[in-house]
Amino acid sequence: MCVTSRFDSSVYAHRLAAAAGAAEAAGLAGLVITPGYDLRYLIGSRAQTFERLTALVLPASGTPTMVVPRLELAALRESAVDDLGVQVRDWVDGENPYQMVGDALGTAASAKTAVTDSMPALHLLPLADVLGTTPVLATEVLRDLRMIKDASEIDALRRAGAAIDRVHARVPEFLVPGRTEAEVAADIADAIVAEGHSGVAFIIVGSGPHGADPHHECSDRVLQAGDIVVVDIGGPVEPGYHSDCTRTYSIGEPDVEVAQRYSILQQAQRAAVAGVRPGVTAQQVDAAARDVLADAGLAEFFVHRTGHGIGLSVHEEPYIVAGNDIPLRPGMAFSVEPGIYFPGKWGARIEDIVIVTAHGCESLNQRPHELVVVPVDRND
Repeated sequence: MCVTSRFDSSVYAHRLAAAAGAAEAAGLAGLVITPGYDLRYLIGSRAQTFERLTALVLPASGTPTMVVPRLELAALRESAVDDLGVQVRDWVDGENPYQMVGDALGTAASAKTAVTDSMPALHLLPLADVLGTTPVLATEVLRDLRMIKDASEIDALRRAGAAIDRVHARVPEFLVPGRTEAEVAADIADAIVAEGHSGVAFIIVGSGPHGADPHHECSDRVLQAGDIVVVDIGGPVEPGYHSDCTRTYSIGEPDVEVAQRYSILQQAQRAAVAGVRPGVTAQQVDAAARDVLADAGLAEFFVHRTGHGIGLSVHEEPYIVAGNDIPLRPGMAFSVEPGIYFPGKWGARIEDIVIVTAHGCESLNQRPHELVVVPVDRND
């Protein structure tokens, strides 16, 4: 196992205790966590979901139990489970793992059990039969734990931010007229890994009219002089925390209208970042960016939320969006990424990941926010 594939076991011990305490405070018998980001968060396991049940059973009071197919035991040992005092109950085909889960939860039959929101129905339904009740979601219990990043997570996110900055520093060399978006994306994928990521999570190369589609990926469109190109890229660094950063490029000098509208986008992104501090709500940060664009008559061209939380998952809570009145707290990590999109013409987005601090925020991305002008005539 790679030594950087998970945190020190003490990190997971603290998380298990906090999750059990949160379950007890919520009046739950316990949590049942199948493979996914929640399981990875709690014990560092990268187990996958199969038709055979793997589940961490975390009672509100008592010893945690890992129910796992015997043929998956070797993979489980790569997690922190051996250091955490977790009882391991392996099973073979013909046994009932759902009954094992019920036994591990104990006698609190009147209390609700919560399950991770990624549990497949093929496991949820037989588990409900054994428990005699439909479980509730563990989202409310685990959300606050995962939203507030600890020092280990923040360090990983900083490394991810620095790595993706190094990739963006290389992007101009790839943006050559006559190349396709797909060719540029392939170069970026190689750079993402070369600059310290363990893989590629996503790549958006939106040139010209494709830049007006916020979720465009890449295509065989050929880059041309005069194109505005949105490049939104990210990937995980060990132990699995993600980068996510967008910069916008101009192949050759932009025209006056593009430059003017882009400068307003810069103001909007700057206003939103400046508004991040403890006690401010997520929707207030969204409004800070949106109001700048609205004052300039560009509100209708900003078609998505201002940001999303990030960590083990690229998109997680808190979501920086109108209607979310959750107060920001130190340790929250999320993107600030307003954009403007003109269908059939061009688009632009500026995105940084920030961490809420005691008095404001720390930006994890340091590349300039200006529209990056890529010279057309180069001797590459």
